Amino acid sequence: MTAPEPTGAGVRLRPEIAALPPYRQGRPAPADGFKLSSNENPFDPLPSVVEAISTSAKQVNRYPDASALPLREALAARFGVSADEVLVGAGSVSLLAQFIVAAAAPGDEVVYSWRSFEAYPGLVAVAGATSVTVPNQPDHRHDLEAMAAAITDRTRVAIVCSPNNPTGTIVTAAEFDAFMAAVPADLLVLLDEAYIEFVRDEASVDGRSLIGRYPNLVVLRTFSKAYGLAGLRVGYAIGPVGILDAARSTAIPLGVTAASTAGALASLEPAAEAELLERVEAITVRRGRLYEALLAQGWPVPEPHGNFVWLPTGAATAEVADRLFEAGLVTRAFPPEGIRISIGEEESGDILLRILGELVPALQEQLPS
Repeated sequence: MTAPEPTGAGVRLRPEIAALPPYRQGRPAPADGFKLSSNENPFDPLPSVVEAISTSAKQVNRYPDASALPLREALAARFGVSADEVLVGAGSVSLLAQFIVAAAAPGDEVVYSWRSFEAYPGLVAVAGATSVTVPNQPDHRHDLEAMAAAITDRTRVAIVCSPNNPTGTIVTAAEFDAFMAAVPADLLVLLDEAYIEFVRDEASVDGRSLIGRYPNLVVLRTFSKAYGLAGLRVGYAIGPVGILDAARSTAIPLGVTAASTAGALASLEPAAEAELLERVEAITVRRGRLYEALLAQGWPVPEPHGNFVWLPTGAATAEVADRLFEAGLVTRAFPPEGIRISIGEEESGDILLRILGELVPALQEQLPS
């Protein structure tokens, strides 16, 4: 007799967690297609970075330095802070989770713009806190005035995402300064800058210029995108020691691997970083060409500042995403709002524009204005 499969139905789980949809990656691309759903860097890893990772593998029988001290020291020197003011984690999303848990408990609130990074609601729910979402403006940008107005005495964290994922829009430095002046000094503000290296607008907020100015601000960045280390999971935060120490206390022990540290350090070597930033520039050039072509086709696309574009497809979102998938392009659909499309290989852009050019005339009445 075959034993029944365990379902967990008799186990008492937190209802808000049981009802929470898990984070899901985009579907894999067909063998002859392109994956444009995860905002990955399309370039292969640098040989020097691969070599550093391979060398670290010779000691996988040993626990890593989970504090990633050599990497923290390198980042501290770059940003003009002490190593204690740098926290390294398993990607910036892991760090976001640590800070939210450190600051927000059941009954507390976390404010952020919506639509923004799809992991935010889950991270808040896991902490037991309540999400307070503030709609984006019609141009898909954060409404920081409305976010400040949404803060109550229960608010413990505010998250600002610039460039915003998935809409690609930025918060300006002036807007951010006004926001910081308007919020309580004891409110933890997380500036999520996972795509900052792709920004070319000089008016944009840049966390590097804010370090040391605000005792309640933490800046988060990652090696996943511009540095092409998505598979290693390594991100970092810069902020006041007291806040970072609280986040350190919430971390799963030994979450940062030796391979992650080695790959990130190798990427910061001058020659390697120069080559990586050349690739970033190539991606921004492709992004600009794609943006202009989409506008010419009639798509109401906001100006992109990350390594992706946002296609506001409204009620036609699922239809457009399916048509792109049939053509070999895997994208990230958010029905009924729009589709996020990563800047990938050069050939993928040609296919994308061909398919979207065929679709746009029939969809004009369905597209948001």
